[in-house]
Amino acid sequence: MVSTPADEIAHDFPPFFRVYKDGRVERFHNYVYALPSDDPNTEVRSKDVNNNSARLYLPKITENNQKFPVLIYIHGGGFSIESAFSTGHDKYLHSIVTKANVVAISVDYRLAPEHPLPICYDDSWAVIKWAALHVEMCDHLITEPWLKDHVDFSRVFLAGDSAGANIVHDMMVRASASEKPLGDDFKIVGMALIHPFFGNDEPDEYCSFVFPGCTGLDDPRLNPAVHFRLLSSLICLKILIFTAEKDVMRGRSLAYYDALKKSGWKGEVEIMETQGEDHVFHLLEPTCEKAGVLMKRLVDFFNEKI
Repeated sequence: MVSTPADEIAHDFPPFFRVYKDGRVERFHNYVYALPSDDPNTEVRSKDVNNNSARLYLPKITENNQKFPVLIYIHGGGFSIESAFSTGHDKYLHSIVTKANVVAISVDYRLAPEHPLPICYDDSWAVIKWAALHVEMCDHLITEPWLKDHVDFSRVFLAGDSAGANIVHDMMVRASASEKPLGDDFKIVGMALIHPFFGNDEPDEYCSFVFPGCTGLDDPRLNPAVHFRLLSSLICLKILIFTAEKDVMRGRSLAYYDALKKSGWKGEVEIMETQGEDHVFHLLEPTCEKAGVLMKRLVDFFNEKI
């Protein structure tokens, strides 16, 4: 990276991005794009759908009219880097689909700071609403056949890593609204939050910059642990939270876990901590032994009987 005079920089937020006084944005991490593909070894297929707002994965079909649970996955990256189409997240979704035998929808969303929050929440919600349309969509309307023909919409899961886990929580809150915005037959049964990027009661310059319209330190999208009423109304039956011993956000995950238990929510919540590891280690070193343990628990979570 070329050295830049400090007086040209307006805002500096490593490891995510810097903004120059002329308005330019420089990201410290630029992902490598992965084309959708059919894996000849696992027979998992993928394609981009809904005007390239998501990547859809279909596991190996072994019988006619086979139906699978569906996982809606949202990537992390501090709301400002990464993509559903990056090589890292594409490989991770291929692995989940192969091992868990689920259809997966990997959501892409517009990134801050060019597109400040809450745009990422609204983009993600639009994809979920699009998926829910397939539950009772008439055949004469435009549909996505992989969803229409191969998804059991009574077993929907949400999952995400880091900032994606933050977005996933907000998607669950929206889905849990009393007016049932996704309908009666689109049933979200579980949510997995991997090293969630939550706030707390301390001022955060980064979050304030990418989310200038937030309502403060207690904004329910950034600091959900203080909103017992919203937590108590979540419609899913089970929640799995992953933490890492060295993750600076570990305490916020623990606070979320404790708040869920105290809120009166009627579901089952579990927390799994990986010793000796840091934030999203499983994506940085996906072949290490501890990443394999995390993957196995995630797969088991998707396959448990409800």
